[in-house]
Amino acid sequence: MLDFLIQFRVRTRYKCTNSFLESQKIFFDLENKEKENIFVDVYVHEKTSEMQNHPTLSPAKYFKRFVLSCLPILILSGIFAHPEFPQNGDFRVKAFHVDLRVQVMKMPALMKLAKHLQQEGINTIIMEWEASYPYQKEAVISNEFAYTREEIKKFIDYCSQLKIDVIPLQQTFGHVEYILKNYKYAALREDNKDFSQVCPTELDKNKALFSGLIEDMISLHRSPYVHIGGDETFLLGHCAKCQKKVAESSLSKLYFDHIKMICDLVVSFGKKPVLWADIALNYPEFIHLLPKETVFVDWNYGWEMDRFGDHQKLVASGYEIWGAPSIRSEPDNFYIEKWEHHFNNITTFIPEARKLNYSGIVMTSWSTSGAYSTVFDSNEDPLLLFPVRRVYPLSGFNLLIDAYTTAIKSKEPLDAGKFIITYCKENYGFNDANATQFKRALWMTPYPVIRGTIKERENFPLAQLIDSAAKALQLFVSLKPQKNAAEFDHYILMSEIRLFYLKVFQAEADMNAEQFNADTRGVFYQRLLQLQTTSRYLSRRFEKLNKDFLYPEEIRKENALRNFKLDDLMGKVRTRIDFNPKN
Repeated sequence: MLDFLIQFRVRTRYKCTNSFLESQKIFFDLENKEKENIFVDVYVHEKTSEMQNHPTLSPAKYFKRFVLSCLPILILSGIFAHPEFPQNGDFRVKAFHVDLRVQVMKMPALMKLAKHLQQEGINTIIMEWEASYPYQKEAVISNEFAYTREEIKKFIDYCSQLKIDVIPLQQTFGHVEYILKNYKYAALREDNKDFSQVCPTELDKNKALFSGLIEDMISLHRSPYVHIGGDETFLLGHCAKCQKKVAESSLSKLYFDHIKMICDLVVSFGKKPVLWADIALNYPEFIHLLPKETVFVDWNYGWEMDRFGDHQKLVASGYEIWGAPSIRSEPDNFYIEKWEHHFNNITTFIPEARKLNYSGIVMTSWSTSGAYSTVFDSNEDPLLLFPVRRVYPLSGFNLLIDAYTTAIKSKEPLDAGKFIITYCKENYGFNDANATQFKRALWMTPYPVIRGTIKERENFPLAQLIDSAAKALQLFVSLKPQKNAAEFDHYILMSEIRLFYLKVFQAEADMNAEQFNADTRGVFYQRLLQLQTTSRYLSRRFEKLNKDFLYPEEIRKENALRNFKLDDLMGKVRTRIDFNPKN
C-alpha cells in the first residue's frame, strides 16, 4: 500500500479554524521560530484512498487534482497576504493604552499625549475611560471627573486628524466595580460584597445593560474595534447559579457563553470585538464559540509565555492576536517603579510578539491594579471604593513611552543601555557619564516592602533599603539637565516619594515591635511629625508638577491617599492634648 506525502511551505497571515482543518485532515505546524514570519507546513499524512483506487493515476495528475481541491484552504491559510496581518514582520496595529480608572487627565494633557504618540509612530490608542466616560442613558455610572460628550468628540476628531484610531474599552465581565457599586445594577452582581464581576448566567440582563453601554461608546467613537475587557474574572463560578452551570458543563463554557454574547453584540453593531487573553488561555476549551472577527490581546508583563495556560492553543486558535507589554504594572506603587523590569519587558516580549506574527502590539499603562477595597455603609451597601495600589501618574513616564515606540520601530530587540544614553543626551543634554549615573539611580534596589520586610530579598534590612533609596535620590539631584528640567523633576519627585514612604514603613515596623510602648510614644510622635513636614512638601511638589496633567481634586485625592498610612500611624501616637493644647 502506497504512503503519499505532500508538503507545502506557505507564508501565512491567517489561520483556519480548527473545525475546518479537521474536516480536511490538514494540520498546521506553528513551531518554526527561525524565520521572520511564521510558515505553515501543510501535510496530507493519510494513505490516500484515491491513489489506492486509481493505481494508474500519475503522481503529476494526482498532485494537480490535490492542489485544486486544496485551493480554498491555501487561500484561507494566507498564501495571499491577508490585509489584517503584518507585512514584513511589522505590526499593523501600534497601540498605546490609556487607563483613566484613576488619575483622569485634563483634556489638553490627553491631546498632548496623543500628539507625542503620533509623532513616535503610534496609530492606535485604547481608551479605558471607565467612569470618566459621559454615559447618556446610564448616567449614574459616570463620576465627578467625567468628560463632556463634546470633549470626547473633540478628542476623537483630533486623533482622527493625527490618523490615530481611538478604540473604546468597555469592561463587560470583570473589573466592573464602577458599574455594580450602583444598586441599580445589583441584580447583575456575582457577589454582594465583591462588586468586581457580573454573574454570567444572567445573560438577558447583561445583554440589556451592555448593549446600551457599547452602543453609547460606538456613538462617539469611529474605530472598527470595541475592546470588551474580559480579563481577571476572579469570581468565575462563584455564585450558586454559576456553580450549577459549571457542574453541568465547565468553567470554560461558563466564561465563553457570556463572552460570546458580548462579542456577538459588538459584531451586530458592525465592529470587531477585542479582549484580553488570560482567561481564554486558562480555560480554552470553548474558545471556538467566538465569532471569527474576535481579536485577543496576549498581555505579558515579563513572565513565561504559559503563565495563564498553554500558549500554543491560543496561537493555533485561528483568531487575530495582539501582544501587550506594560510600563506600569504590579508591583508599581506610590513608592516603587520597577524601571529595569519594564525595560526588560519591552526588550524581550516585543521581539517574541514579532516571531509569533502578532498583528498588533499594545503598550499598557495601569494607573492602579483594578482591585478595590470597599467601605460599606451597611452590610450590603457600598459607600466608597478605594483602588488597591496607585502608581505615579503617566506624566512621569516619557522615558518608557519612548523606549516602547523605539522598540517597535526596529526589528532588533531594544538595547536598554544604549537607548537610555541616547535619550538622556537628546532630552537632558547629558554626557555618557551622566546618563550612566541616571540609569544607575533608576535601577537601584526596586524592592517592595510587605509588613516591614523586603519582598524578593531575604536578610535585607529595611534600613539598608532606605540607604539605597537615599543614594538614588542623591544621584538624581546631582544631575543637572540642560533642557526639559520639568520632565526630569518627575524622577526626583518619584525618588523623594520612595524615600519618604520607606521611612513611613520603617516607623510602622518599629511601632509593631517591642520598642513602641506608652513610654516611647512621645519619641515616635516627634519622628512622625518630621515625616508629616516632608509629606506636606511632597504634596506641594506633586501639585506643581502635575497641575497641567490632573484635575485639582484628583491631585488632592492622590496626596490624601498617599498619606493614609502616615495619618493612621500618627493617630496612634497623638493624644487629645496634641489636638487641643489649651485644654
